[in-house]
Amino acid sequence: MDSYSIIHATEEDVMTIHDMAEIVFRHTYRDILSSEQMDYMMEWMYSPANLKKQLEDGHVYFLAYRDANPCAYVSIQPDGTGEDGKMLFHLHKIYVMPSEQGSGLGKKLFAQALSYASSVAGGRPASVELNVNRNNPAVGFYRHLGLKILRQGDFHIGNGFYMNDYIMGIDLNC
Repeated sequence: MDSYSIIHATEEDVMTIHDMAEIVFRHTYRDILSSEQMDYMMEWMYSPANLKKQLEDGHVYFLAYRDANPCAYVSIQPDGTGEDGKMLFHLHKIYVMPSEQGSGLGKKLFAQALSYASSVAGGRPASVELNVNRNNPAVGFYRHLGLKILRQGDFHIGNGFYMNDYIMGIDLNC
């Protein structure tokens, strides 16, 4: 595996995240979502203003670099306490640039997100959940990492669009 560095993103990294999303989000969903829904979701999730708001709302982004080139990102957020009493974290985004897919970087970023959640949980029981489109091949990737499908839903996101997702989860051994 190539050597990657992972940094904790700040507001100064918003445009880097935005620019990567323009490539990787569209690449990921090109055969799943309409171009209209992708445009809507790009604005909703990845406009610079919305990325700044996510950071203000407690989303933690980690960026991966190979040499000086940004090549992936992950976002995780503490999300209160689940029905089972465990601390709950939501993995919002994990995207690897197409040229880096298959390199092990996604697994490395996932481990970074879990490490962050374990650190915040401070030894308390915790779990991580994520939404993933039911037609996204990444479902297999997440299963390989130990996540299980907990439930599914069709979530209205506005403008007549829906996210048709599995909610997958994993317990942390804090």
